[in-house]
Order: sequence, then C-alpha cells, then structure tokens
Amino acid sequence: MIETNLQEIRSRIEKAARRAGRSPEDITLIAVSKFQDQGRVEEAIAAGVRDFGENRVQEAQAKWPRLLERHPDITLHGLGALQSNKVADAVNLFHTIHSLDRPKIAAALAREMQAQGVRRPCFIQVNTGEEPQKAGILPADAPDFIRHCRDGLNLPVAGLMCVPPVEANAALHFAFLADLAKKQGLEKLSMGMTADFETAIEMGATHVRVGTALFGARKAL
Repeated sequence: MIETNLQEIRSRIEKAARRAGRSPEDITLIAVSKFQDQGRVEEAIAAGVRDFGENRVQEAQAKWPRLLERHPDITLHGLGALQSNKVADAVNLFHTIHSLDRPKIAAALAREMQAQGVRRPCFIQVNTGEEPQKAGILPADAPDFIRHCRDGLNLPVAGLMCVPPVEANAALHFAFLADLAKKQGLEKLSMGMTADFETAIEMGATHVRVGTALFGARKAL
C-alpha cells in the first residue's frame, strides 16, 4: 500500500509543480512517520522514501538510531515544537529542524550546535494565523526574529515553516509565508500537508510534510 500511495503522491507533486512552472525535483517530500512503527517506516524506505519527519524527540530516539545506521542516506527532519530539555537530543538526531519558534529555543540551538560541532539547517515556524494555542513566531515579530537568529546567533536559517489554521484558506497563508521569505532573502518553504500540499507547491513550497496520504490514517503506538 505504501508504495502505491507514494507513486500517487509523487504524481500529484509533479502535476502541481508543472502547473506552477516549477521542477518537481525542487520539492522535497517529507514522510511524516509520527506514530508509525519501524516496520511501516522500513516499508517506506524500501519504496524509495529518503526524507522522514518526526514530531517528538523521544519517539524519534526510540525508532531512528538503528535505522539511520542501516540507511545513512536518509535525512531526518524534526517537525514538532521543541522543549529546552530536548534541544541537545534534537540537534544530535535530526538533520534539519523545522520548528524554531522562539528566542529561548534559538539560543539553545545555537549553543548545542556549537557544542556538538554540527550545523543543522533550521526553518523558523511562523504562526500565520496568530492562533494562541499554536507554536510559532507571530508575523509582526518574524523579521526581527529572523535577523536575530541569522546575525545574532549565527544559526543556519534555511527558510520558513507554517501550519495554517484548520478552517482557513490555506493558500492565503502559504502566499503570505512565501512573500515574507522573499523579503527576508530565504529560499526554502516548509508548508503543506496531506490536505493541502498541492496548493502549497503552487505557492512555492520546497518541502511538503505528508503523513496520512502515505501511511494511511495514523494510530498511536
């Protein structure tokens, strides 16, 4: 099932990219493997997936170290909000972090990258819907925060990430994020999930985060 689903997703990515006058090769499909057991992940690897995303550091630690040893060509993306006490583990495990959202975490990431001697590309998460229950820097604060991360902390900021409100017109949020990234000289956009990744691609997404369309409906471990 995963292989068939992957073929369908890749076809949809290609069509969306072509509609936008873009190359499908410029879009990274991140398989969101949250709550998926090792067998399902290995099935996706066998089907050809090489980018995976996890929300929780603790779950990723239990699942990924041995898989990464066996498959060193895989890129593991940290997607969930980070807590201060998990930053060191996140820097050690994830190759890219998509959820940089506040000064305290930015400072902790900078310290840990220096201590561990690594550079992990980071996406700054922007709370485009200004939802109080959701992580992310507020849009009005984003330019100063981006400058602080890049210039003040020397973090490798790769781009911006967002999760639009559930009932919102996602295209408006994706367009806003793309415009903000352009103004800040950032080329990468992590946006779009199972329900809206084609729209995100048409708006400039370089990374789409797809779980349900690939693995099926999630169930807790």
